[in-house]
Amino acid sequence: MAPTATALTVEQVAVQFGGVVALSDVTFTVGEGEIVSLIGPNGAGKTTAFNVVTGFQDPTRGAVSYRGAALNGLKPHQIADLGLVRTFQRTSVFPNDTVYNNVLIGLYRQGRVGLVEAILGLPRARSTERILRQRCGELVEWIGLERRARDLAGSLSYGEQRLVGVALALAAEPSMLLLDEPVSGMNASETHTFVQLIRNIRDRGVTILLVEHDMPMVMSVSDRIVVLNYGRIIAEGTPDVIRNDPAVIEAYIGQGAKHA
Repeated sequence: MAPTATALTVEQVAVQFGGVVALSDVTFTVGEGEIVSLIGPNGAGKTTAFNVVTGFQDPTRGAVSYRGAALNGLKPHQIADLGLVRTFQRTSVFPNDTVYNNVLIGLYRQGRVGLVEAILGLPRARSTERILRQRCGELVEWIGLERRARDLAGSLSYGEQRLVGVALALAAEPSMLLLDEPVSGMNASETHTFVQLIRNIRDRGVTILLVEHDMPMVMSVSDRIVVLNYGRIIAEGTPDVIRNDPAVIEAYIGQGAKHA
């Protein structure tokens, strides 16, 4: 099999908050089309690493690049414009609007129609509106909520709201999607559905970096796993390698990992 081209490179990244070392010489890559999970116990540095990649935290030292473009010093919206789009741990839907309109709001950013054109209803504005509404319907169907499209987003279950959050991220047409604990608070059925959605997203050519605590989910969906502990990488490899790594078992997963 031909080697996978590298999409994301994190190289010797360190982050310090005063005298506290959050990350120390963290180096890993994510290949094009891979699903890579970043795991570790609470306080291991996962969220800090995520924030560095997406521009919410400047590294003390080290470099991050995406498809050869340096990300250091870029703002989150500039990184999103390069194709890296993230979700957040907390749901961020508009609860008093419908599922359909939530996703449509996310799509308006892609419209590129000027204010005057929209007010006057010029042909290009009308054409763009039709395209956006068609795309909105496709996204709602893709995340499996077509039957809830006209329901208020606030009436959805927690897991369904997380799906809407993913649709909002997908509205930005990312080439790489970064998911921050996406199945946190989901029941087993919702988690199973979400795992299939992640696979479908990857099958459409989107690279995925995942931070998650649900170990069975991580083991089932990941191509590779990077394990952090106390701000350092202690292991990296396929789920089978990580499941049986003594350092990982001791630091985080526990003996039950062998059966995860």
